[in-house]
Amino acid sequence: MQKLDLKKTLKQYYSAKPSPVFIEIPSMNFLAVDGAGNPNTTKEYVEAIQALYSVAYTLKFKIKKEMLIDYPVMALEGLWWSADLQAFTAGQKDNWFWTMMISVPEFITPDVDALAKQEAGRKKELPALAKLRFQSITEGLSAQLMHFGPYSSEGLNIQLLHNYIHTNGHSFNGLLQKHHEIYLSDPNKTAPDMLRTIIRQPVEP
Repeated sequence: MQKLDLKKTLKQYYSAKPSPVFIEIPSMNFLAVDGAGNPNTTKEYVEAIQALYSVAYTLKFKIKKEMLIDYPVMALEGLWWSADLQAFTAGQKDNWFWTMMISVPEFITPDVDALAKQEAGRKKELPALAKLRFQSITEGLSAQLMHFGPYSSEGLNIQLLHNYIHTNGHSFNGLLQKHHEIYLSDPNKTAPDMLRTIIRQPVEP
């Protein structure tokens, strides 16, 4: 059995410091589901997360059984955007659009993903399964920092990151203006003050 320690090999992309820095992010593959609205209240968000984790774990065990490769299911990630950029710092969550994602190893192909979706759908009713897709994303040069604490207190760090981008002669990438978050802690098992979230923004000169 071959074991892939993705959390170690990809550590530079899934760790950060409280102070903002620039980092080059390579092309990565994801399972992804789009949606809109407040993640705390909309049923659509709950269904998206259920579909993502169901397919991610089905894929993991499928690869382990058929290819004898074992790897960990990676952290939940989210791309967030709005018609008004200030919606993030103002906490206007009802106006948010989002893409929730889980990264998968580079050897996973769309065909293998499609088979895992079929298997997951046979095991459990997943309303958002039809929305789930395989997607490759290349963010390139990005600014990021680590936020410690509840999601509701991210506003100051988001503004800190934006200021860092602009004061260093960069702007948001015109093609990738979506705000990116990586959730390294399980909110069901971690106290709000102990949550760790990477906040990332692709940039360009």
